[in-house]
Amino acid sequence: MARPFWAWRRLCLSLLFVFINCGPAVNGEKINYNLVHSWADKLGLELFSLGDFITRRKEVQESFKEAKVVTRQGGIIVESMAKEIEMMMDLKVSAVRRIMDTAENTALSHQNDMADKMFSYYNAKEMAEPGEPTPPPPTTPPDMDDQIGEPLIYVPPKVLVLEPRPEFQNTPVNFSVSSVHVPVNVFDRASDVIKAIQWSENLDQIFRDNYKNDPSLSWQFFGSSTGFMRQFPASKWKKDVPVDLYDCRLRSWYMEAATSPKDIIILMDGSGSMLGQRLDIAKHVVNTILDTLGTNDFVNIFTFDKEVSPVVGCFEDTLIQANLGNIRELKEGIESFKPKSIANYTAALTKAFEILEETKINSRGAQCNQAIMIIGDGAPENNQEVFQLHNWRDPPYRPVRVFTYLIGKEVANWDDIRWMACENQGYYVHLSDTAEVREMVLNYIPVMARPLVLGRHDHPVIWTQVYADLEDTKLSDYLWEIKQCEEQKADVLEYWQVHDRMLEPSEMHRREYRRMKETWNQPVDSNVYQFMTTVSMPIYDRRENATRIANILGVAGTDVPINEIKKLLSPFMLGVNGYAFIVTNNGYVLFHPDFRPIFQGYILKPAYNSVDMIEVELLDDDRAARDFNPVLMTIRDAIINQSTGSKWMLVKNHFDEMKRVARVKRQYYWTAIKNTPFTLVISYPERYGVSRVEPRTEQDIHRTYITGKNIRSFFDGKRWKIHPDWLFCKQTNKTFRTPETELLYFVDRMSEPGWHWPSSRSALPPEHAAAIFSNNSSTGRYPSINEKESYYCDRQLMQSLVFDARVTKWFSNNTSFNAREKDEKSVSASSPIAVLMGLLPRHEFKQRFGITVAFLATHSGLTRWHEFHSNMAEQPGVGESFSQNNKRAIDEIWYKRAVDQYFVQKESFVYSVPFDAGESGSEIIVTASNAIFHNESSKSAPAAVVGFQFQHSAFYKLFHNITGNACAVDDKDCYILDNNGFVIISSRVHETGRFFGEVNGAIMMRLVEERVYKRVIVYDYQAVCFESKTEVNASNTLLSPLFHLLRVGKWLLHTALWYIVQLMRLAPGVTAHYNDVYMDVNGTEPEPEPDDNSRAKNTAWLRYLTLHRTRLKSCDMQRELYMLYNEKDNVVYNMTAHACERPFVVLPIPNSNLILLVIDQLCPRDVAYVLTVNPKPIHYPLAPNETFSCYKHAREFNRVRPQSCISRHANESAIKLCGKGCAFYANLTLLLLSHVLSRLL
Repeated sequence: MARPFWAWRRLCLSLLFVFINCGPAVNGEKINYNLVHSWADKLGLELFSLGDFITRRKEVQESFKEAKVVTRQGGIIVESMAKEIEMMMDLKVSAVRRIMDTAENTALSHQNDMADKMFSYYNAKEMAEPGEPTPPPPTTPPDMDDQIGEPLIYVPPKVLVLEPRPEFQNTPVNFSVSSVHVPVNVFDRASDVIKAIQWSENLDQIFRDNYKNDPSLSWQFFGSSTGFMRQFPASKWKKDVPVDLYDCRLRSWYMEAATSPKDIIILMDGSGSMLGQRLDIAKHVVNTILDTLGTNDFVNIFTFDKEVSPVVGCFEDTLIQANLGNIRELKEGIESFKPKSIANYTAALTKAFEILEETKINSRGAQCNQAIMIIGDGAPENNQEVFQLHNWRDPPYRPVRVFTYLIGKEVANWDDIRWMACENQGYYVHLSDTAEVREMVLNYIPVMARPLVLGRHDHPVIWTQVYADLEDTKLSDYLWEIKQCEEQKADVLEYWQVHDRMLEPSEMHRREYRRMKETWNQPVDSNVYQFMTTVSMPIYDRRENATRIANILGVAGTDVPINEIKKLLSPFMLGVNGYAFIVTNNGYVLFHPDFRPIFQGYILKPAYNSVDMIEVELLDDDRAARDFNPVLMTIRDAIINQSTGSKWMLVKNHFDEMKRVARVKRQYYWTAIKNTPFTLVISYPERYGVSRVEPRTEQDIHRTYITGKNIRSFFDGKRWKIHPDWLFCKQTNKTFRTPETELLYFVDRMSEPGWHWPSSRSALPPEHAAAIFSNNSSTGRYPSINEKESYYCDRQLMQSLVFDARVTKWFSNNTSFNAREKDEKSVSASSPIAVLMGLLPRHEFKQRFGITVAFLATHSGLTRWHEFHSNMAEQPGVGESFSQNNKRAIDEIWYKRAVDQYFVQKESFVYSVPFDAGESGSEIIVTASNAIFHNESSKSAPAAVVGFQFQHSAFYKLFHNITGNACAVDDKDCYILDNNGFVIISSRVHETGRFFGEVNGAIMMRLVEERVYKRVIVYDYQAVCFESKTEVNASNTLLSPLFHLLRVGKWLLHTALWYIVQLMRLAPGVTAHYNDVYMDVNGTEPEPEPDDNSRAKNTAWLRYLTLHRTRLKSCDMQRELYMLYNEKDNVVYNMTAHACERPFVVLPIPNSNLILLVIDQLCPRDVAYVLTVNPKPIHYPLAPNETFSCYKHAREFNRVRPQSCISRHANESAIKLCGKGCAFYANLTLLLLSHVLSRLL
């Protein structure tokens, strides 16, 4: 009987391998080049044959032959997406406008109602659910409140049934009523507050109607100028922070709606009398003013004594944008301020007016409202001449408002400082205690809102910058402090277990590295925070007599979660490695795939929401940091000016925790989202993004049903998932447990008579639909949102998904491979390992090759898999584990890398292991993936990616079988590295997953010099650095409740540490007991009493284990990443080893992204030389006392001002209300009465 072809091939390969092993070394070198070459070839062949056989990649490719390849039209796609977002945002604006109208009418109709101090409402912080214990009523008679002069009132909390809802992040809510949040600094039983709470309860009906019309609505709310916020649906307020800092009047959606954009200069009295409590109050006032500003506002702070000086030196003679980074810099500057001598008000006012005038002339700043805010303990004169010269040129208008804050209890010169405010359309406040600062400072907002209120009919629509819901940026500093305290505690406890071993340099380095790795954890997708933008409108008091005070009632708004906007972007249409992002009028991104707002996994970055688009789109031009390419700047200007255009650019895309990089030519398209300050941008790779796979017309779902096929059968079984973040089909009034359940619901509906595809994701707002109806009387009636279509399906996406499900249905079935072993067309027949696999029963794959799962993911978001078990019985958990971590199809790293690898070598797999996997101690899983492209005529497009996962130990065994003992001896080290320089195989398992430059920096440097790897520098403009608190002044938390808690916590920690030390020194019994519990494994006898030198040595651990307290600081960092040169026939792969001049041989492993590296270990090397992919701070050339914020400010970018600006009204001069004293003056009657009583007694 003739030998089969595969047997002859196997025999020849074996003889060749023996000949090579026995052959002489080239030139007498210790590393045999030919031998290493044979290893690489054999390993590449075996791996590819294994992957080809397991994944059935040829059959998958054959399955897509019925599809067609079409050209992707970027301009049409971006216009379509922008239209969808515009319609959705119009819906939200419509809902807010109805809340605004209802609120104004309700307040008008209830203007004569009396305030009911006993009125009961759903207090978000106090209401209870059925069965929850309620606080008992007070047993003692109500006491007198010292501040309001009235008895304290107790109203039992109301009970409400709450139910978790997935559309509100599983927050328990009630859709029948709204709940009210009252800040800690607001007394809810004050007459004006409780009255507003009473009449605003009537908003519940419009809240319910809005939600009925648009079930996609998120939180709706009314923020009152008295301080409370009414929110629908009703829910309990989160209590996961020690102090409730939330005040709706300090949120950007409230402030930007209540006032037009503004330029503000803050003048702080620097005279010697501003000491002690006055200085504390003044700083608190400044920080509260800064908290009221947003990204469309501009500000600066000057202190004045004999001279006028900016608190931040580099901000001289200018206004800076009030983003989070700049505000933080100003707060740090004001904290370090110390009063000096006599205050020169004339010089300060002159300086402020000159800066404001220059700003307006040069078209910088907000170009709308302007104001000067003076903080001091009295002015020697009113400086009328200055105001006449600069501010009274165009009566009755005052282009610059003046707000004055008089500090101190005993002040004499209050009339001049009050006159400044009253004569310049401002407001005067007298402050004598820190507790009243916030309420008093917020009085400036209604004054700035007067032109809006007097205009009555113009209600600007405000869209905010992205922000984290309910979170205060002060919490970042608080959480960082808590984190450092936890690390301190962990260090002390660890020390008592391992003692001096912890102080060894290697252990100290390990601990520091571990913590730094945690700070580098900057996830793009996180469930810790809900990021959103908010649309809001001001609400005016429309009473006839209200014009005398021009009162603003508050602001109405609704949240728009960023994730909801992303669902409208049809990522399916952009394809693998394609993405979309939105840019605001300031150039900041609303969202972007590289937007990383948090670090440590849960702490917000100090300036998380002011990330410019040119800081995330990194051009591949080898320029220095912050030396941005003029081409990119031109594109940015076109985008913020809301034009429509397109451009291609060479960019550097980092991914996989910023440890890998790709250099890509990308196409960009952009267009405006009408009636918003936003511009939509889409981008995809030019190499494979210009085309996409699409089913043919005859594969339409409807035609498939006509032929009698059951589409539901395409989704049989449980071994499939769909992309959880994509919008396939959505039922607006129904929720589902999983995306797969929802999909099957619609698959069944499609088979029913009367099914039709909705025309749009979002229905028209009622007023728009009414307008269309009025222009087209033939329709007879216009449908409401619910009546029109309560569901939406993305037709193109569903057509592709059903097609992919049909042609890949076979993949998840555990069919036997034996039936295919005699298939002559199968590539598996070309490899001995494939023949062996064909002879093995399926359940033995796990044992022999370590394969755990094979998988398939398609361009339509479908993922299928099948498991390999080590015995005949299925092992639960294998497939579930894979599907939970790998269900995002084209967004998975292995999918993206496989598509990129296709253009390096079509017939190849991409192999990867988790970073630092060798340190975990658990079984390491290797992932391999290969891209499937569909070709038609001259066009090709990625259709799917196939792959498999297998045990690293099996990979190592295969490598060992091929290399024998050659890599096990002491004189050679063998490594398999991936295309980014990470270790896949090493004789030392703990090195698996590490960057090779950290293992052997000298050889890695040689590989870079010899053009095996190319170094690519990537800048991180969203980094966080940590500065010692002794180097700079801490940011302002002096008067924050969180700060006092931190002071108490630190005192307790220091006290506890001191007592521990004393206890260990003075209580031998306790020490002995502690040693018994945490005894070293090599237990020793007690040592004799140490002398003084030993005692000093024993206490040295305190110095090493005491953390140096740091504070968060925005900064720039850079990473040096690496990628293989993709040059064909790279000459370096033909080079042999040459003694210690070139003590290594490097060769590519065919059909993979791997290289084989064999090193002569006997050659000396510098073990201290290390290359790393970890981030390094960028040190800019800063002048003395200059900060990073100064450096950025000197290179600020263009911006576009908001369209709405209402800064003046002719009737405002008739308003005489211009000031408010402190509580001391408000209770004048009580003061006089107490004075009389004191005289009589």
